[in-house]
Amino acid sequence: MERDFPGFHVGSVEKKMGLHGSHTAQLYFEDMEVPVENVLGEEGQGYVNALKILANGRAGLAARCLGSCQYLVDRSVRYAQERVQFGKPIFEQQIIQHYLAEMATETEVLRAFTYKVAWQMDQGEDVVKEAAMLKLFASEVYNRVADKAVQVHGGIGYIADYPIERFYRDARITRIYEGTSEIQKNIIASRLQRESLRP
Repeated sequence: MERDFPGFHVGSVEKKMGLHGSHTAQLYFEDMEVPVENVLGEEGQGYVNALKILANGRAGLAARCLGSCQYLVDRSVRYAQERVQFGKPIFEQQIIQHYLAEMATETEVLRAFTYKVAWQMDQGEDVVKEAAMLKLFASEVYNRVADKAVQVHGGIGYIADYPIERFYRDARITRIYEGTSEIQKNIIASRLQRESLRP
């Protein structure tokens, strides 16, 4: 919903490859003044607060990736047991078993990592590095799991009438938003360097 504020304008809604349930538009700020009573946090602390907010957002994104991965594992196992080719369920094919095993294993590792970082956040710890690691790992795992889910489902996984192709499209953006995978690596390396210089 667009609201009028002096110096603020919402651009047109973009058409995206995925995430069709989430609207994306450019926000334009030109000579916009924010009244003192509307300022969030302490003046001059915006960058510090932004890093904390991004860490929370990255952990939240990882949780969403985890939920999607679990759905894809469950649906792929069920489909492999139901889909019959050459007189037997495709689950009996070793390559399908390997895909499912890899998908499930990476999902469980992602679950443990996500819970660990969430616990650290609950303890009030600085998790900028850990959240960057988690976001990087979660987005890469989600993309791999979604890709294998399409393989397990075969042609039906590519058809828009079934949910697998939507997950495949939606997975791709996770390596870009909340900071690209490359940015996460920069943050991790920067924090590692800072930690190595501590006495």
